[in-house]
Amino acid sequence: MFEEIKKNVKQALAEDIGTGDLTALLVPEQQMLMAEIVTREDAVLCGAQWFELCFQSVSPDVRIQWFAHDGERLAAQQTICRITGNARSLLTAERSALNFLQLLSAVATQTRRYVDAIADTQAVIVDTRKTLPGLRLAQKYAVKCGGGENHRLGLYDGVLIKENHIAAAGGIARVLEKARAIVPRDVFIQIEVESLEELQTALDAGATMVLLDNFTQDQLNEAVALRSSHAKKTGQRIVLEASGNVRFGTVRSIAETGVDRISIGSLTKNVQAIDLSMRFA
Repeated sequence: MFEEIKKNVKQALAEDIGTGDLTALLVPEQQMLMAEIVTREDAVLCGAQWFELCFQSVSPDVRIQWFAHDGERLAAQQTICRITGNARSLLTAERSALNFLQLLSAVATQTRRYVDAIADTQAVIVDTRKTLPGLRLAQKYAVKCGGGENHRLGLYDGVLIKENHIAAAGGIARVLEKARAIVPRDVFIQIEVESLEELQTALDAGATMVLLDNFTQDQLNEAVALRSSHAKKTGQRIVLEASGNVRFGTVRSIAETGVDRISIGSLTKNVQAIDLSMRFA
């Protein structure tokens, strides 16, 4: 993970600094300053390693004292950390460092809201591949900090058979048979269905992990009942995941149907940065 963080930070600093920070030249070269990062709203902290590396990549002499850690809840006006170092270096790294901290804390905060909303149910909140290009691992780490779980990281570590795959391969039973023939045993195979009829077909074909796409509340209840009936007959464990048009106002009722997972693209796609500021002491 650290190699990924280094790559993220290197790219962020390169695009921001370019050939040099012209505005920082206005500050005396040897001036030392101390700054504090303060949150203006309640949040869940995430991104400390990216934040630190931004400053230390510009100047290894920068020192950061943390008063909170990734995954911890923050209250509005709370001081998150104190930074000491060369003033030019602090000013040069400030924007990139805050960008990471604001974005990743936003993902963690959004995730925590959904996780809290379904507390005491059997369901877990799961992310998707709808991430910002180049920041997938960072955002998926933030989901974990918020109490959620990761779906597959990419196309390489899990199989999700969707409508177009089914159509191209010749149907649900055929595509599942082919997937089992070519996919290693330690790689999960999940199939997406859009109706109760397709769910029954998938169960009859031996599916053990099914994504219920845009099911209504009533359909979700029926899907869970179908799963239970099938499991009694076969003894097979089937994981049901609800997905599509999940909102904060509906996530609790979805969880209460008895599904195992609820995947939400907006955790990493529709992100509003947490309001943080750096104040010089």
